[in-house]
Amino acid sequence: FPAMASGSGHATLKRCLGVLRDARNDSEQFAALLLVTKAVRAGEVDAKTRRQIFDAIGFTFPTRLLISGQAPPGCPPHTFRALGLTLLACFCTDPELAGHSQVLNKIPTFNEVLLSPCPPDGTPMVDDVYQCLSAVLATARGPRELVAKGTVSALCQAYLSGGHGSDRALTLLLGLLAIAEARCWQRDAPQLLAVLSKLSGDFLKAEDMTKFELCEVLPHFIPLSAPLMQGSQGSEWLHRVYKGLADILGSKLSQSQRDPALKLAASLVQACGAEWIPAGSAGSKFLALLVNLACVEVRLTLEEPDHMQLEGKKEVVTACYVLMEMGIQECLREENPLLDEVQKMQLMRIMEEAFGAVIFYLRQVKQEELRDPFIFASVRVLGAWMAEETSSLKQEICELLPFLVHYARKLFKEGSPAVSLPQAELGSTEGPALPQDALRFLLPGFCHLTAEDRPRAILVSQGAPALLYEYFLHQWEVLSSEPPAPVPLMSTEMSLQTLCGIFLNLVVTAPDLVRRDKTFSSLMDVLLKSLPLLLPQEHHLVLAANVATLGLMLARILAGSAALQGTQSAKEFFGAALRLLSQAHTAQADPGSDGPAVAVSPAYTSAWADIQELWFLGMQALAGCIPLFPWLPPAVLGARWLEGLSELLGRVSPASLDLELITAFQGVLVALARASEPCRDVILAHHGTEWANLYGMAALEQCLAEQ
Repeated sequence: FPAMASGSGHATLKRCLGVLRDARNDSEQFAALLLVTKAVRAGEVDAKTRRQIFDAIGFTFPTRLLISGQAPPGCPPHTFRALGLTLLACFCTDPELAGHSQVLNKIPTFNEVLLSPCPPDGTPMVDDVYQCLSAVLATARGPRELVAKGTVSALCQAYLSGGHGSDRALTLLLGLLAIAEARCWQRDAPQLLAVLSKLSGDFLKAEDMTKFELCEVLPHFIPLSAPLMQGSQGSEWLHRVYKGLADILGSKLSQSQRDPALKLAASLVQACGAEWIPAGSAGSKFLALLVNLACVEVRLTLEEPDHMQLEGKKEVVTACYVLMEMGIQECLREENPLLDEVQKMQLMRIMEEAFGAVIFYLRQVKQEELRDPFIFASVRVLGAWMAEETSSLKQEICELLPFLVHYARKLFKEGSPAVSLPQAELGSTEGPALPQDALRFLLPGFCHLTAEDRPRAILVSQGAPALLYEYFLHQWEVLSSEPPAPVPLMSTEMSLQTLCGIFLNLVVTAPDLVRRDKTFSSLMDVLLKSLPLLLPQEHHLVLAANVATLGLMLARILAGSAALQGTQSAKEFFGAALRLLSQAHTAQADPGSDGPAVAVSPAYTSAWADIQELWFLGMQALAGCIPLFPWLPPAVLGARWLEGLSELLGRVSPASLDLELITAFQGVLVALARASEPCRDVILAHHGTEWANLYGMAALEQCLAEQ
């Protein structure tokens, strides 16, 4: 042993490696190994020597050391285990070895060391475990293996115990959550919540720089799942974080102190909207302050953009966008609002200035910057403003529309490899949209703008109808490829509904455009095929009403189209539209009346607020289509709608029908009676003259009286 230890460190290692290879017994090998591990711990091992050690002993010897229960005489009980861990820590500095199955299957042993009481001389062993775990985390398979083998729970307990290396346990937890957040929470939610509870308590109590450091740490531990926010434990840590943030934001801060606080607040908003802010005067002042600070930050950064400065500020400005989006929602909230009317008006003015800065910034964007996720975040938050606030910044938004259409088209057509900066939808049940889906966030604003002459003209001149048609096709494919489910993909469904609203605006306000732009005849073809597929599914009722009404309105303008001349697809579309319109009302018992009353059918009740206007518009459009298509009245007869309507009107109390409903029914009945003798005969045969008189349908009475 002394002979091996004499000479320089490098020469000693060479002699030890020779002994390890040629050892005649365990004693010789153990002696050589002690010197090797001593050199490893002293940091005397370079990559080449490390590989030589591995080639000499492989994984077999460290594995034997880890499972050996007996220490040499006079040595601590954990001696062999400590030696084995030192060798593994040495091997793990090689990424190839760190991801080896022989290291991954030692994860339970690493966890056990962290969970066991640390002996007085055992700190190097704990350090070696952390080194191994850090190396495993950096490999491709590592994170999944660590989660599956219980390391998250072990790290949580190591951190909570506050023992040696607990700060490294927290660092490793942050790394695991960054890579495998959903899996971590799914498997170890109680342990992670315990860490979050400790962190939030420390955050509230801290009165030094630790408070700001914890602002950086806490967002990583805020759970994705809403149920984890609820219950006593959820409300406790949320309240502590709220109180801690209120302390910070109510103080005079430097920028380096304010930025982490804004990012923490944005993380909470992404997780649970504004629910973490308590009702009452203190909560409303805090919310107003939060949005105000966000707006100031956005203006300071974007009104005079310095390229180098902006690069370092993109993350905090994106967090401010989340807070501004919350501000918009809270200013619009009518039920149990956190803000009073004065606060809402003040915030809307402040946000208008901030959105002016966003528009100013977007007007400076160069072509080569379009794939920057920050541009996406900026367009997205502007979309949220355009969706709700239609009167302010109209001039500026009109000037920006060509850029917005170009940007949305570029990302949609080409796709984008960029990863979106964190800015999840508030209150969404889904994750953030893919970066190329900028259109999704612009659609509500475009719906408002297409109802007005100037912005509509700009959108049309920029080719928006063709782009929106392609997007409609894409979203329809997404929806129709999904297996039938009681809850459809909400974002796809909403996008399709909003697209129908945009196209309806164009049909109503720009019929000449509809006649000359081939986009609309292509859209008509898609609608003819879509409605029959949607209608059997009750959970698609709102979308079906949108598609039916848009299709009927389009058909009036495109009556000469070959696709509408009695083709199978046209007959199926109108058949589905008739079913949708005819099944909306039924007779229902009315205790306070002589007979039954007309009522919205049970299947339509939950959606009626969303489809009522569409139903009336659809009835009006159907009446307009009847004289244009000679094959349509026979189709109505075949559907026996006239008999069903006659029976309904003959049964219910006249007082239960309001004037708007009577007008809608009369419009279709008059159109059918004028266009088709057989339809007129059916109406007369079912006492049409009597109930026309009863309901005050003067135009129908006159039509039926004519020869």
